[in-house]
Amino acid sequence: MSDSYRLEKDSMGEVQVPQDALYGAQTQRAVNNFPISGAPISRSLIRALGQVKFAAAKVNVGMGHIPEDVASAIQATAQEIIAGKLDRHFPIDIYQTGSGTSSNMNTNEVVAHRAMERQPELSVQVHPNDHVNMGQSTNDTFPTAIHVAVGMTIAEELIPALQKFAATLRSKSEQWDQLIKIGRTHLMDATPLRLGQEFGGFARQIELSIERAQAAQTAILELPVGGTAVGSGINTHPEFGSRVSACLAEQTKIAFIEAVDHFEANAQRDGLVQCHGGLKTIASTLFNVANNIRWLGSGPRCGFGEI
Repeated sequence: MSDSYRLEKDSMGEVQVPQDALYGAQTQRAVNNFPISGAPISRSLIRALGQVKFAAAKVNVGMGHIPEDVASAIQATAQEIIAGKLDRHFPIDIYQTGSGTSSNMNTNEVVAHRAMERQPELSVQVHPNDHVNMGQSTNDTFPTAIHVAVGMTIAEELIPALQKFAATLRSKSEQWDQLIKIGRTHLMDATPLRLGQEFGGFARQIELSIERAQAAQTAILELPVGGTAVGSGINTHPEFGSRVSACLAEQTKIAFIEAVDHFEANAQRDGLVQCHGGLKTIASTLFNVANNIRWLGSGPRCGFGEI
């Protein structure tokens, strides 16, 4: 074996892992098994997995299920993941096992390994399953992370961008309110209107898109965490899901809650489908506004050339 690799063991045997990797055998097996696109999971999803592990450790230590020093080490490492400091240790292809087990175990291994690296004097050795993944299953943890990633991206990126765009369009509609121009239906001359009125229509489209983005976020507020493998909550505390959801809501400033029915939350991704539908509507609106502005600015000599 090369000096650049080390041997890791799991229930399936030994596997070579890069010497400087924070992950272990299960991650390496996934890397070997899914060499498909070369694209890893997104930064937003890695961050969300870190947030879930942080919240789980906070809840587990509060319930007395893991030692305080272990929880502290897990949370410190989770913060590094949230901050983007450990992204290179998440190499698994985005096309992987259907439930996301590979990426969940990747996270567990990175957290456990890095926690021991940070604090080697811990009372017990941090274990990926027994400590980092305590009270969780990939079947509830991974979709929870997806909901968190989507919710935060909508809150931090989409809505602020739409608000800025709407304000700009509204400002232009006021600035150009006295400019008379020809209207068009299907690119044919129609009755006159003011350029400000036209841009006011664009502004309203984006204002409605903000409401649709907020509705899309609402669709993914229920979190599957606490349902474990199939929704029954086996092997976890009855309050684990509600407490982790509350912790994630506190972290993200988004009103996440525990799923009303964990069997629905584990088995279906209807909330994400609904969210996606709202985002597709917003995309269609943006395309429409951009295309109208493109037409109005066409030219400079043989197009409309109005703006």
